[in-house]
Amino acid sequence: MGSMLKPLLLSTLMLCSALSGCIFEDDGSSSNEDLLAVFSVSKTTNIRVGDTITFDGSSSTPSDGSLTYRWNFDSIGSNDIDATGRTATWSFTEAGTYEVSLEISDGTRTSEQIRSVTVVEAGAVEPIANIVQYSDDEDCEDDSIDENQDIVLWICAREKTNTDRSVSETMTVSLDASTSESGDSSQYITEWFWDLDLNEDKDNDGDSENDDDLSGETVEWKNVQPGEYEVGLTVTNNVGMTDTATIDVFVNYAGYWLDFEIAGNTSNGGNAVEIDFDALVIYDKDSGNTIRKVVAELEYPKEDDDWVVGEGRNKLDIYAYNEEDEEASNTSSTNTDSRDDGDCDSDQDCVHLPISSYMFTDGETTYGDGEWTLSVHNGQGNDIKIDQFVIRLYYK
Repeated sequence: MGSMLKPLLLSTLMLCSALSGCIFEDDGSSSNEDLLAVFSVSKTTNIRVGDTITFDGSSSTPSDGSLTYRWNFDSIGSNDIDATGRTATWSFTEAGTYEVSLEISDGTRTSEQIRSVTVVEAGAVEPIANIVQYSDDEDCEDDSIDENQDIVLWICAREKTNTDRSVSETMTVSLDASTSESGDSSQYITEWFWDLDLNEDKDNDGDSENDDDLSGETVEWKNVQPGEYEVGLTVTNNVGMTDTATIDVFVNYAGYWLDFEIAGNTSNGGNAVEIDFDALVIYDKDSGNTIRKVVAELEYPKEDDDWVVGEGRNKLDIYAYNEEDEEASNTSSTNTDSRDDGDCDSDQDCVHLPISSYMFTDGETTYGDGEWTLSVHNGQGNDIKIDQFVIRLYYK
């Protein structure tokens, strides 16, 4: 009986081995993974005839060692294989634009990626990209600006109305590449491309710093909100060589609300009367757009026509709330003898509420950025005239 079972068992095992998935399954089989050819190039611009370029396919998937690699550097669609292996080097002998392909295979499937490579003459000279630095002569308080590296500008909204209590103004920023150089006397610049957001790859070419948001030797960047920005310039000359440069642009803001009145608190000790002002505050470390500080400034008369004798002098305060309406700071603890911030006249009280950049970070004891509210509070029973309320956003 036992002698008959052995041949039967052997036959069953042989049959199962011929059938896919009969008894044993290989969960790690590369056939279940996506097959994707991906390669990088050691140099993507300013490749001259004779330069040795390295092509690297190690980012292809799967990366389990099961793949074969075939490179074609100059004749796409043909059977001409110029190199094999995960990495390969190549030197181009003539100027031109080449379609380089990598084909990978796991033995049953194939995948291919094709990328364009531009090669220029061996004697070509790189241009020099340069962005003209400048700044406003003065800030909104007529203080001179000493700047020789970045572009520093101010939006000065000097006559805000009481019906427009938000920071909404934008400005146009001029960008100038006229001091860029072509490379040598026989060359000239043919293209100027401006990338206004170096963190976003809008053209999906794998490089976030070469998008052509604007083009031209001098351009006008419109509708720029208060903030900190890094702008990139790419110039190309007539022999196909390129160069890049970047510059930081800081747009600061000051909004002035003058000569208005806040009503008195007639609720017998209830909540104070408030007038709210809104400001978008940006603190984004990933994009490099980080506010340095916000300052709210309030000036009002110690006594005005509506002052109530016996209640002491007028008292107004500034409160700051984050996007979730959480109270972050206020001036209520500033005593009367200390209400002389800034250029305060003797018949005025003046309080400033500075908020540092730390308060706009995300943490257990901080409040985050976004839409903040800066509010003037009147807890007294009389109406009070406000000489000036100012919101300043400092990005530099």
